[in-house]
Amino acid sequence: MTYVLFIGDRTYSSWSLRGWLMLEKFGLPFRVEEVGLYTGTLAADLGPVAPARLVPALMMPGGEPLGDTLAIAETLAERHPEAGLWPEDETARMRARWLAAEMHSGFADLRAHCPMALIRSYDSVRPPPEVLADLDRLQMLWSGAQERFGAGGPWLFGRYCLADVFFAPVAARIATYGLPVGDAAAAYVAQHLADPAFRRWRAEGLTYRYTPEPYAMDLPHLPWPGPEPVPARAVPHGPPINAACPLTGRPPSHFLEIEGTVIGFASLRARDMVANDPEAFPDVAAIYHSVTKEA
Repeated sequence: MTYVLFIGDRTYSSWSLRGWLMLEKFGLPFRVEEVGLYTGTLAADLGPVAPARLVPALMMPGGEPLGDTLAIAETLAERHPEAGLWPEDETARMRARWLAAEMHSGFADLRAHCPMALIRSYDSVRPPPEVLADLDRLQMLWSGAQERFGAGGPWLFGRYCLADVFFAPVAARIATYGLPVGDAAAAYVAQHLADPAFRRWRAEGLTYRYTPEPYAMDLPHLPWPGPEPVPARAVPHGPPINAACPLTGRPPSHFLEIEGTVIGFASLRARDMVANDPEAFPDVAAIYHSVTKEA
């Protein structure tokens, strides 16, 4: 039983990120189909999941299409109660649904002024008053959930749930534009940036670049505020330490040196997305960590 998730560009499609996290973070079986969000082929690419016209869209294992992130979230939670997509406690679950729904329909000014763009962070952004009002509302919702339901955990309801999925792109916006938030909200943003699944999504997205760059701002650039990646560099040949690509299982043809260890990958894209953030890929990290331990 495998779902097929139709997504747009990883760097810029905030709703696609939500759809992907719903499946990735809760261990549900799926594969990805990428659609041409900026190439003019979106409508044709979404043909298999008609009448869906936006991303993400999901093809159910039986062939039924499903669109809209709230519908996808509730359907997955209904089909996989054991996965814990919502909090177990009824009151916490009610609040989590409320927060996800408000994110789904609200914060229009924040979205309009600060589109998701995971390439870099900017310095000297001056958000207008309506964006500051959205940030105040976000912090009220986040702190209320964490104080009442967080039980000392790092996420809104202690354990990661669908409410966190819906706010992941907002955390990315706060990071990208250096938006002013308090310490508690900043810690929550940092939790998203450090999450391995979020890091994998971003690392793969960075393998694509556009000219001109969508949503670029004429402001000084800052390094991405998430965890600093382990240094990695492409090398022209092996031999690699691994006999099969850790991402696909196929024979290696492209090579990457990480902490002095040469690791082989079955495609240029696989090599390059790992190079963007090796620690985001546990199967890869396990290889060079094992060599370090042996040494």
